[in-house]
Amino acid sequence: MSRVDTQIRDHVAHVTLTRADKMNAVDPEMAEAIVAAGEALKGNEEIRAVLLSAEGKGFCAGLDVASFGQHASGGDQTDRIVARTHGPSNLMQQVAMVWREVPVPVIAAVHGVAFGAGFQLALGADVRIAAPGTKFAVMEAKWGLVPDMGGMVLMPKLMRSDVIRLMTYTAEPVSAEKGVDWGFVTEIAEDPHARALEIVTAIAQKSPSGTRLAKSLIAVAESNVSEAEVLMAESVEQAKLIGGKHQQEIVMANMQKRAPNF
Repeated sequence: MSRVDTQIRDHVAHVTLTRADKMNAVDPEMAEAIVAAGEALKGNEEIRAVLLSAEGKGFCAGLDVASFGQHASGGDQTDRIVARTHGPSNLMQQVAMVWREVPVPVIAAVHGVAFGAGFQLALGADVRIAAPGTKFAVMEAKWGLVPDMGGMVLMPKLMRSDVIRLMTYTAEPVSAEKGVDWGFVTEIAEDPHARALEIVTAIAQKSPSGTRLAKSLIAVAESNVSEAEVLMAESVEQAKLIGGKHQQEIVMANMQKRAPNF
């Protein structure tokens, strides 16, 4: 059974979780499919944005506990978990981290629930649009575990330390409305998919090279580098864009009051 569907239309990759009968819970096959979908987009020069969404009643209910039960039944799991299979990440971490590696903006449309693995997957997107009442949770404490799917890389970029600690220690679900205040929900929309589509459509009309360099520059700015290195990165990236074909076209389009043609 297919776990993830990818369709590319008008320079936008529509990536959809399709395991609706299981609330898109992540089993090993789902993890592989999500990572494969992201990896396939990393080298695609035609896409300008990604819309990440899910079928069914919820975005992702977390890990499919039954499917991972064999791993938790006993024995030393160190080799399986600690092995780096995707650069600095293992497979489960790459489920979230691959979307930071995709070189174009990733907009997640989230509804129903985003628990555990689903929460960390959503955090891997650049922007999260949530339906009213959507519930988010760092669910690992419920099972005596810690977040281990990139959450400890991604949460500190968005959330205060006390919020991270509260959610991690308690595993209590948090509403999308509170998520806006706490930094991990970008905005709430009655139809998050429609709103996400508006955003990716707008991005697709901007300079493709400008958008890609903007994402990479933001990543530099968020990393543990000096102010001098960030300032230099700004200048280096800008120098690549000024006078380029995309920048010239967008200037002409603005002057002629028309849509750019990239």
